[in-house]
Amino acid sequence: MGPVSAGALSGGAPSPAELPESPAVWCSGLRKRYRRQTAVDDVSFTVRRGEVLGLLGPNGAGKTSTIKILLGLVRADAGEVLLLGRPARDPLARARVGYLPELFRYQPWLTAAEVLALHVRLAGATVPDPQRRECLATVGLADRAGDRVGGFSKGMQQRLGLAVALVARPELVVLDEPTSALDPLGRADVRDLLLGLKERNVAVLLNSHLIGEVERVCDRVVILDKGRVAAAGTLGELLGGRELRLRLGGVGEAATARLASAGTLHRSGDTFTVTLPADHDADLVPRLVADLVAAGVRVHAVEPSRVSLEQRLLDILRASSEGATR
Repeated sequence: MGPVSAGALSGGAPSPAELPESPAVWCSGLRKRYRRQTAVDDVSFTVRRGEVLGLLGPNGAGKTSTIKILLGLVRADAGEVLLLGRPARDPLARARVGYLPELFRYQPWLTAAEVLALHVRLAGATVPDPQRRECLATVGLADRAGDRVGGFSKGMQQRLGLAVALVARPELVVLDEPTSALDPLGRADVRDLLLGLKERNVAVLLNSHLIGEVERVCDRVVILDKGRVAAAGTLGELLGGRELRLRLGGVGEAATARLASAGTLHRSGDTFTVTLPADHDADLVPRLVADLVAAGVRVHAVEPSRVSLEQRLLDILRASSEGATR
């Protein structure tokens, strides 16, 4: 079965929880076990309107299970979910959600336009033909609308899946590995598409193994490990301060103490790495270098950098594993 697109269903007055300030996704204490395996263990997070939230974690961390619980595809053993201000069990909540699952298939005898029309009908939405054509153009399939899906490459099917998820102009888009089959150009297109959704105040929940893509488009990140939230926050909060790498000679005790006063210090031979605090002032690095020179240190190189999301993710997962074994 293909992605489930948003539907413009009518009926029912908005509840107080549906006021504009209600988040696109709110979940608390989600738990799910499959026999002896705990897939989701006390997961809680929020996706705000107009925000792109990234779900990260190794295989088997519980990311897809969490997404399926949010969308009502899997029944949780415990916990609560609100989508766009309504309980997730309410069909009206899911009517304004676009979803691209990780694994999907389309009927190979249908054309791209027919697949889009079919899913619009299944969603109970009203989407004019010009809007459907515009959606196919947005994902780069304008000239393939009349071609049968059976002849599409994996990347083209991925693009069609995105079109199905977006065709009814949802307020929340849930994407499970949306760029897994795309080439670099396709990934760039998806990145631009996500930024466009954000500009329209559409919320996006993105599950991806491509950390570089997450780093480019996500406002906040939730890292799952063994079904639990290992860390969550903005990229700034997760990555912390910048790193400063210095290649130095003639470093004595006083100079070492000065380096340590600037931040967390690590040394490997003549290379010193200082993790600077997130709130450090702009003059910290020039003052540090000047003090080192005044102390007689030979400064061969100064290289500022930021801790990568990939490295931070590995550090968090290692710490989580070490904590679990104690």
